[in-house]
Amino acid sequence: MTPQRAETAVRVRDLTKRYGRTPVVYGLDLDIAYGEVFALLGPNGAGKTTTVEILEGHRSRDGGSVSVLGEDPARAGRAWRGRIGIVSQQARDAADLTVREVVGHFAKTYPRPRDPEAVIEQVGLGEHARKRVGRLSGGQRRRVDVALGIVGDPELLFLDEPTTGFDPEARARFWELIRSLAAGGTTILLTTHYLDEVEALAHRVAVVDRGRVKALGEPRTLGGRAEAAAVVSWRENGREMRRETADPDRLVAELLRLAVHNSGRVEGLSVHRPSLEDIYLRMIEDADVTGRASA
Repeated sequence: MTPQRAETAVRVRDLTKRYGRTPVVYGLDLDIAYGEVFALLGPNGAGKTTTVEILEGHRSRDGGSVSVLGEDPARAGRAWRGRIGIVSQQARDAADLTVREVVGHFAKTYPRPRDPEAVIEQVGLGEHARKRVGRLSGGQRRRVDVALGIVGDPELLFLDEPTTGFDPEARARFWELIRSLAAGGTTILLTTHYLDEVEALAHRVAVVDRGRVKALGEPRTLGGRAEAAAVVSWRENGREMRRETADPDRLVAELLRLAVHNSGRVEGLSVHRPSLEDIYLRMIEDADVTGRASA
């Protein structure tokens, strides 16, 4: 599923960042391929926001090497910045401008911008193009942030909680936009608390905890998810039955075989395989237990 290109858009080795004597990022390694949608997950305080800010060139580092689109963000100039797009949690303040004015203005700051009108339509704000940003709803203002992040036609797009405040229809449209950008070769680094968003969009995902990458892989295999035990539930003689098994197909077949000699059906039969959220929460809980034990 991961795009097969040898080059890396982002390469991080032994990244370190401290605030005072407290290490926030501690020996982090990361590789993101060109054209990849890469999700970065972790609890609050895990170091993911600091890592992203270093990659964006907005925060200094204390150690390690970082290459983003072939340059060190700490020393990269204006031309490099024109190759990246950022949708941060902090909304841009343009309350007195219309949507058309603010997107058009930002487009002029890039060497090869996308058509502002097309971008406004893509983020679902076509009918609000003449409305002042300050009069938009929270979800609509978030769409303006997305428009400003992509109007420069970036090679690398940073998305920090991009769909906060979106209704289900807007989220679905946004997901299609991200898929189309990735299909066109845009590399995307996504941070989000919506695990279904990661499942729908990411080629790979890294879980960061205490400043290091604790797990890395595709959403369907992360943390041994593909081999994790499933829970089979059914009703038998009015009782709720539940069994955890690594081979749910075999158990279901056995239940159906037994049912042939009974009612011919298995009441309330269901199979629950661990979701990405299940695996992620288990990792975080295990990390908390390990952290407390070593403290």
